[in-house]
Amino acid sequence: MKKLITIILFFFYLCSFSQIKKDSTKNNDLKLAALPYYSYGKGLGVTTPDSLFQFNIRFRMQNRVSYIDEENEDNRYEAQIRRLRLRFDGYVGSPKFLYAIQLSFAPGDVGVIEDGENINIIRDAAFFYRPNKNWNLIFGQTKLPGNRQRVNSSGALQLTDRTINNARFTIDRDFGFQAYYLHEYKDKFSYNFKTAISTGEGRNWTKTSDDGVALTGKVELFPFGTFKRDGIYFEGDILREEKPKLMLSGAFQQNNRAVRTQGQLGNELFAPRTLRSLFFDALLKYNGWSLMSAYMKRDAKDLVTYDPDDITNFNYVFAGDGMDYQLSYVFPSNYEIIGRFSTQNVDEEIKAYTPDSKQYSLGLTRYLWEHTFKLQAEMTYNELKYQVGETKNNWYARFQIEIGI
Repeated sequence: MKKLITIILFFFYLCSFSQIKKDSTKNNDLKLAALPYYSYGKGLGVTTPDSLFQFNIRFRMQNRVSYIDEENEDNRYEAQIRRLRLRFDGYVGSPKFLYAIQLSFAPGDVGVIEDGENINIIRDAAFFYRPNKNWNLIFGQTKLPGNRQRVNSSGALQLTDRTINNARFTIDRDFGFQAYYLHEYKDKFSYNFKTAISTGEGRNWTKTSDDGVALTGKVELFPFGTFKRDGIYFEGDILREEKPKLMLSGAFQQNNRAVRTQGQLGNELFAPRTLRSLFFDALLKYNGWSLMSAYMKRDAKDLVTYDPDDITNFNYVFAGDGMDYQLSYVFPSNYEIIGRFSTQNVDEEIKAYTPDSKQYSLGLTRYLWEHTFKLQAEMTYNELKYQVGETKNNWYARFQIEIGI
């Protein structure tokens, strides 16, 4: 009986760890793009009695089934664990010294394992120093302060995946230093400045020594004050803002001597190129309505690179621009309807190799426990237009369950 009582008490201790030494930990939720994902929950963790160490563990998974219809291909369905992740975070010594680790295990996250390639299990491994409420300094591998949808966790999306423009133009994760200055108020004009200097080759890159760096800068403006509970980090107005809340942001990156087709992502180029990426985002939430719009662009000189040993073998920088528009409404019953439209135009130099695209999506989400437990259904139609005049029309239907702590 004593052992049973001890186990029960220990369980409640774990579940209520955030209340221990509350004054020391109440500000420990960082308002940073660099954190691995948005979550309402606090996970399961332990804070030592002297408040010198905190360890928190969280998980999340996405299970999905899709039916896919593509022109000139056999119709098919896919059933998979799209994402399975573990996150560890906390602080050591003081709440000013924090850490965040995120690991991924699903095949879609890790990717194909090839000889000589690194296994992409590590998504985030970063150290944070927060001397006060305004400054945050980061060292390690994590998300860069880029476009709004990439900064949002995949677990905080309204639809089952990000847009076609995010897939092609995002700057994603990288290893380096970041510095944020946050100047946020609830009901008056606020702003954030975010900067980064990083390797430019993306996560877990060890193939080559780096002779170029990526420089990133971002500005976020909140004309009417900040959103409820860091609402810029999740899609949809599930908290039903009582007053209109608006965010406007712009980001720029120059990735010097990048060796991959999309900078931090993509296949290897045969010669390095300097890439420039530009992002503009707008987000408006009010009384269950949410409107998002985004512009993304990448350019470089001499996009196509050739194999010096075989001129018929080549690869190219994916350059061009695109726009995204997304509108949604959350009913009081916690059902949400979402519509999205995206256009993507590739650079003239590579139109012979890849098409322009348009994408139309319609979704229905049922929030059981906000973004941490939800059911999602989606229908998406893609229109691909090739330079030779050929057009292909593809679509898919998908059901997904997201759950986590």
